[in-house]
Amino acid sequence: MRAVLQRVKRAKVTVDGEITGEIETGILVLLGVGTGDTESDASQLVDKIVNLRIFDDDDGKMNRSVIDVAGGLLVVSQFTLYADTRKGRRPSYVEAAAPDEANRLYEFFVVEARKILARVETGRFQAMMDVELVNDGPVTIILESR
Repeated sequence: MRAVLQRVKRAKVTVDGEITGEIETGILVLLGVGTGDTESDASQLVDKIVNLRIFDDDDGKMNRSVIDVAGGLLVVSQFTLYADTRKGRRPSYVEAAAPDEANRLYEFFVVEARKILARVETGRFQAMMDVELVNDGPVTIILESR
């Protein structure tokens, strides 16, 4: 699995004019599922994300996790994180998981995150989404489960 994390002051996802997910302080997670990814990958990634110390403490040092700041996650499926652009001008997505499996692991990731955090919001799988955010920092981090 691949995830792009953005520390945000606020973020929301809208599909066809309807807000499907919205958070204040927290992390926007753009989540891609690759072929061969498992529930173990998802669990490990959730644990890493919720415990990653990327929020400032009282001294301005990044020393607090999203748990510590009582923040939320906004999880957005993003198969394009598996784009292979090495050849030609049109990306190939052969490394992205098939939609059924990707959705299953995306939903598993969300369930696991909700076991830890009070606020976990989502986009809508396979929908055209408008994602708005106010990046805090900016702080942007890329994670991979393998």
